[in-house]
Amino acid sequence: MTTQKGIAILGSTGSIGTQSLEVIAAYPEFFDLRVLTAHSNADLLIEQAKKYKPQAVVIVDESKYEYVKKALWDDDIVVYAGENSLSEVVTFNEVDTVLTALVGYAGLKPTLAAIAAKKTIALANKETLVVAGELVTREAKANGVNIYPVDSEHSAIFQCLVGEFHNNIEKIYLTASGGPFRGWSKERLSAVTKAQALKHPNWEMGAKITIDSASLMNKGLEVIEAKWLFNLRPEQIDIIVHPQSIVHSLVQFEDGSMKAQMGLPDMKLPIQFALTYPDRFPTDFPRFNFMDYPQLTFEQADRDTFKNLNLAYVAMSLEGTAACALNASNEVVVDAFLNDKIGFLDIAEINEFVLHESKNILKPTYEDFVEVDKLARELANLKIELL
Repeated sequence: MTTQKGIAILGSTGSIGTQSLEVIAAYPEFFDLRVLTAHSNADLLIEQAKKYKPQAVVIVDESKYEYVKKALWDDDIVVYAGENSLSEVVTFNEVDTVLTALVGYAGLKPTLAAIAAKKTIALANKETLVVAGELVTREAKANGVNIYPVDSEHSAIFQCLVGEFHNNIEKIYLTASGGPFRGWSKERLSAVTKAQALKHPNWEMGAKITIDSASLMNKGLEVIEAKWLFNLRPEQIDIIVHPQSIVHSLVQFEDGSMKAQMGLPDMKLPIQFALTYPDRFPTDFPRFNFMDYPQLTFEQADRDTFKNLNLAYVAMSLEGTAACALNASNEVVVDAFLNDKIGFLDIAEINEFVLHESKNILKPTYEDFVEVDKLARELANLKIELL
């Protein structure tokens, strides 16, 4: 890599976004930060813009546009506002790679815009592929665009496949920590509090993904994402619970040989690999010591107790817009749980209801995904009100 790579970070104020800025700042000769965006965290966006000096920023919450514009007036940074601006800034000529770290369905439209503009995608927004994997991968192929995964598990699979792309995959294993409630019964889960669910044992993440990890929905979404990233059938994707989070995922090839990618849990490593591939840059990240982990253990995932994981496999087998409906419902119910409107077990119950009650369109257009997302959210909200 001899020239600077122009980077746009969608969702710079979230957990992945802030860690991405640390990675980029460590290699100023290689990266040129061009765009930062935030939904509503105007103060942190302003702080980041003043520190990292991008060409432009977007504040999606239009009510905060004047506040951000005034704060950055003397910094020669162009300020945009509104959701549509996300799809505009990714097309800038100076942008080479778009790191999509938005939360949820909001990542789909700007990712498609970036693909149409032939930008490389570093994908931290798994919902983009969950919602519309067939459409996104088709457009990426048509435009000659590479999608590099940022999720630690998918990055692990990708790293295991480097040099192996011509060899057939027999199966992949995505590892899961099991979250804070590993081994709990349904009876015990019925009394789970928001504070308990927000305490992940190994990773520091945003509130939504932390709740998804506790309910194993995050692992379910990763299963669907893996199907599209690596062109796999549902039966080729398995989940194994690995509480230590050292083995980040594994690939089994058709000769029976297996490759695993290992390391201490640190999101900066997969972020960096997605931005620097095919190169590996030196880091001062903490190193793994085998003596600190004399035992690495593995367990079967409990799909009966943690029903969300099973629902993801059901949605994947149904194809069409089923996963879009499931994701929409999950975004609504997780928000409801975080606002103390429903209990922990209600998350999966409502998701199951919406998945089976939503119309499934087998050959969807982009407009179909928009409509299914909207109707599924309405169904989920209706169910919440009836509880």
